[in-house]
Formats: sequence, C-alpha cells, structure tokens
Amino acid sequence: MENKKIVCIGGGTGLSTMLRGLKAYTKDLTAIVTVSDNGGHSGNLRKEMKILPPGDLRNCLLALAEAEPMLEALFAHRFSEGSLKGYNLGNLLIVGLVDLYGNFGAAIEKAHEVLRVRGQVLPVTTEDVQLKAIYDDESEIVGECEIVSANKSHKKYIKEMKLMPSQPKVYKNVLEKIEEADIIILGPGSLYTSIIPNLLVEGVCDALRDAKGKIVYVGNIMTQPGETEGFTLLEHVNIIEQYIGVGMIDKIIANDGWPEAMVIEHYNQDGAELVLPLIDDNRLIAVPMIALNEETGYVRHDSRLLAQTIMSIG
Repeated sequence: MENKKIVCIGGGTGLSTMLRGLKAYTKDLTAIVTVSDNGGHSGNLRKEMKILPPGDLRNCLLALAEAEPMLEALFAHRFSEGSLKGYNLGNLLIVGLVDLYGNFGAAIEKAHEVLRVRGQVLPVTTEDVQLKAIYDDESEIVGECEIVSANKSHKKYIKEMKLMPSQPKVYKNVLEKIEEADIIILGPGSLYTSIIPNLLVEGVCDALRDAKGKIVYVGNIMTQPGETEGFTLLEHVNIIEQYIGVGMIDKIIANDGWPEAMVIEHYNQDGAELVLPLIDDNRLIAVPMIALNEETGYVRHDSRLLAQTIMSIG
C-alpha cells in the first residue's frame, strides 16, 4: 500500500464510490464534503433538528469504515415502514451524536471512532449554508433542491454559484489537508451542487492555487438533468476553473466506455447524455470505467478501475 496523501473534494454518491476504491491503495485519504444539501430526508433533518445535512458525510464515513459488518449495516439501514419510512438510521445516529457532544463537528469525529474509519471525512464548513444560483437573466434561486427543480422546469443557464452566507468559515484541518496532499481530486459528482459549493468556502480556492499536489478532475459519466444538460467534458472543466483559476487542473480523468443501449435510452428519456472525452488535451486520461448498479439501473464509476487510474498519476 502506497503512502500518497490524497484529498477528495465533492459530495454525493460519486465521492463515496471513489473512496471505496481508493482506500485499498493508500492509508492517507481525506474526503472534504459539501454541506449545502437541503433535499430529501437529510434536508428534513436539517430543518427539524437544526443540524447540517448528514447524508453525504455518512456515505463517505461508511465508504472508509473498517467496523464490524453489523455496525456498518446499522449505519446503512433505511426504514421501510411507519413514521420513519425512508429515513436512514445512520443519519439519525449522527443526529444523536450531535445531541450527545454538542456540535456537528464533534459528532462526525465520534462517528469516525465508532466506524473505525480509515482516513478522515471532513465537512468543508460547519456553518449553516444555503446554495444560491445566479442565472444569465440575473434571476436568483436559493436552495440546492429548489435550484435543481427550477433548472429542470425552466432550462435556464447558471452564470454563477454562491453560498449564503458568503465565504463561510472553513472547517478545521481542511486547508492543511489540501496543502499537504500529493493528489487533490475534484469530483466525480454534481458540478454545481457537489463540487462548486466546496470552492465557495473561505480559503479553499486559495489553498488549491497554492497546493503542491496535482489537481485532478474526475469527469461524470453522464450529464445531469437540471444542472449540466448538453455539457461537454471540457465545459465541466472550464466552469470549475472559473473558480480556481484557468489551467489549475493538472489531469482530467474521463470514462470512454459505453453502457448498454437500453441504459443509454433510460438516461436519454430523463434528458441525460453520455459525457464523451472528445477533447484534444494532454491532461486527459480516458479509461473505460463504467459499472452498472443492478438495483437502480444507473451507471457509476468502477471504483477499482478509477482508483487504479488515480494512483497511476505521478
């Protein structure tokens, strides 16, 4: 096992999928996770309990856990009946830890101990932030869930993303981890709601610009309805570099495999398309790395192949 220091910045299922693969290759692994989600059951807990959304952090903790299988199963369990239908037990346990230890940061630290997490999972901030989209017609929408819904309905182009309050204080150790990293990975994940929100926190973009490690963007396999419909791989890269600086991304990892036709058709019906690595760029590393989730019928990155590709970067 190598001792490369790897920092992964993002959110959503793409981040946790990548972490599962990487933990087999390095002991020094850090996930920096967005906390702007306001939808689903995580969003409900956020409103009712006045805490940060626990879902993305829980997924990353589980991805890096070395706890007994029963404990992992408890943290992953989702209720199917009654008033708790749809709620995840792991999210509720994090809420309980917040109650016990007084704040969200301490609760996540205790969850590391309970799950015997290899590496670290850090919220990018512990301030109560909301995401705001500013469109090319100068209209604005606040709230991650509301932004995605409005984008699907009105097909408007996002000009800029902001956080409210602006420039929230970064969580402890986040900047230090970026500074010390050999490789810093942005993505995979929703461009506007998983990756960019991390870049809007105080000091994160400056730390990336000053970082000694290589900055790598892992491209999404499919475009995302309500966010990146019709986007090319290069458009994803260019938008990230609007925040961190042109030319700051050292390597671009992209899938160049094709899912089965019926899978593509399923995505096309929802307005999503395959993101093809059709760019002439010496930063590009294109590898077929599609895995199909049999339960959902959706594609994801093959965590093992993605990890091997990341580890091959010198």
